[in-house]
Amino acid sequence: QVQLVESGGGLVQAGGSLRLSCVASGHTFSTTDMGWFRQAPGKEREFVAVRMWSGLTYYADSVKGRFTISSDYVRNTLYLEVNNVRPEDTAVYLCASRTPRRSTYSEYSSALHYDYWGQGTQVTVSS
Repeated sequence: QVQLVESGGGLVQAGGSLRLSCVASGHTFSTTDMGWFRQAPGKEREFVAVRMWSGLTYYADSVKGRFTISSDYVRNTLYLEVNNVRPEDTAVYLCASRTPRRSTYSEYSSALHYDYWGQGTQVTVSS
């Protein structure tokens, strides 16, 4: 049974930083596409970043240069370093995984193409 458990969210001032974690179990972490999404109240789930099975990483334009996705293959943990945060980054951040495959941006950035989800961790940015 696949499980994804996020942690690390909290209240942070604009310009500050956080590190989000997602511990994965029940599948082979190193050969799975692992992504981060976020969802603000009243808005659709939004792609943030993905680490493909190949190790390649991709980011949404809105977070490029500020957020960094990384993996610890010993601890089966996916991280998201969130730097220089802005009030518009406030959301529940969710970890997701899917069967690895070659895909276009429209596929790996779509929540519909992910098989498993964590429960999310809240990030609130104060101005």
